[in-house]
Amino acid sequence: MTKRMRVAGLAVAALAAAAIAWHWGVPGGQATVTPFAQEGVPVKVAQAKVRDAPTYVSSIGTVQAFNTVTVRARVDGEISRVVYREGAKVKRGDVLVELDRRPFEAQLRSSTAQKDKDQALLENAKVDLSRYEFLFNTDSGSKQILDTTRSLVHQLEAAVKADEAQIDASRLQVEFATIRSPIDGRAGARLVDVGNLVHPGDASGLVVLTQIHPVVVSFALPQAILPVLRAQQTRAALRVVALTQDASSALDEGELTLIDNQIDTTTGTIRCKATFANAKEALWPGQFVTARALLGTIPNAVVAPAAAVQAGANGPIVYVVSGGVARVRRVGTGQETDGEVVVTSGLSEGESVVVEGQFQLEDGARVSVK
Repeated sequence: MTKRMRVAGLAVAALAAAAIAWHWGVPGGQATVTPFAQEGVPVKVAQAKVRDAPTYVSSIGTVQAFNTVTVRARVDGEISRVVYREGAKVKRGDVLVELDRRPFEAQLRSSTAQKDKDQALLENAKVDLSRYEFLFNTDSGSKQILDTTRSLVHQLEAAVKADEAQIDASRLQVEFATIRSPIDGRAGARLVDVGNLVHPGDASGLVVLTQIHPVVVSFALPQAILPVLRAQQTRAALRVVALTQDASSALDEGELTLIDNQIDTTTGTIRCKATFANAKEALWPGQFVTARALLGTIPNAVVAPAAAVQAGANGPIVYVVSGGVARVRRVGTGQETDGEVVVTSGLSEGESVVVEGQFQLEDGARVSVK
């Protein structure tokens, strides 16, 4: 090998050594330890706590109006005015729709006039009856005429009572011309307009009212839960929480008011209903929600954030941090509620578990708590 080739080889070796030293961040080619090895993997931790943990059973449910009324006309008539506003709240007794009252008022006047006529005939017949009774008592009158007159008085008295009943019916028709709300609720879309003729037999009605204070949530639970539900109801009303469909936030809290009297044989579930005050109107008829029924409470349960529990090869695991070192520990888990999980075994109160940064960890890794 020539002298020129030896010089070139030494230069290449020097360049390679410099490149390796730059890659590892070692000035002058001296090796050092990486920052993670010195400071530990950055993680967030939380402590396991002991408290009474509620046990729930959840199911997707549907919000239903407590009462739904299709308002219909009770007499034939022409709509003269629509009073309610679509979607507005109405109270019981509020005027919704007014019909043309004139035909009903005319019928009322006719019935009143008929009563006045029959009343006058009755008074005259009573006077005649008094005369014929006097004549008969003085042996100056006929018994037949007396009986006929007495019968006429009875007929006219019945006619007056029939007239009074007809007047009451006519007054009802006048009253029915003003259509009022039968419940407290909220009005739906307007189904008729001014000028239309309406009849009691109309299928669509005038407006649909829904009562949403209170409101009902209907849901189904597995039949295996039935004994627990019945046992709890004998002690006190079961508390039911209505959450959004993804169970991310609570909407309202109510009580279980119905356990159906039979199990659905096609699904093996029992239908239940819970009633909610719905003061904030967070529940709306037709809405899908998650119904969560409280079955009981686990006293002095160890709970940890659900984010701390990971899926291991042999079951759930957590990383427990002690002395700056993370150790893998197998745990037994129970019910998860509101971002917390009940740990039935493998964890004690006050122990710190990793809730963020687990993907960088392995058993025995050094950690730096953020």
